Amino acid sequence: MDDETIDQALLVVSELVTNALEHALPPVALHLRRPGNDGALRIEVGDGGPADHEGTWTTSCAPDEHGRGVSIIALLASAHGTRIRAHAVTHWAVLPAAA
Repeated sequence: MDDETIDQALLVVSELVTNALEHALPPVALHLRRPGNDGALRIEVGDGGPADHEGTWTTSCAPDEHGRGVSIIALLASAHGTRIRAHAVTHWAVLPAAA
């Protein structure tokens, strides 16, 4: 992967993991895959579902200091979404291969 794609992947991973830590129950698991031959990277972060309370960072900062993660992911990813199961939620994003 080229440096720009690596930087984008790190940003998407950071956003997804931070959201899981701040808004969801454990356990949190990160999975990175390159499922096809097209060079795309699939990033998945699974968690234990929504938490009853917001995380420490979210509650300690001003409203304008958070809340842009999904917009950032949407800008960088060719696709993204959420898969909900009984006691787990997986948020995912696909980064296209570098041109």
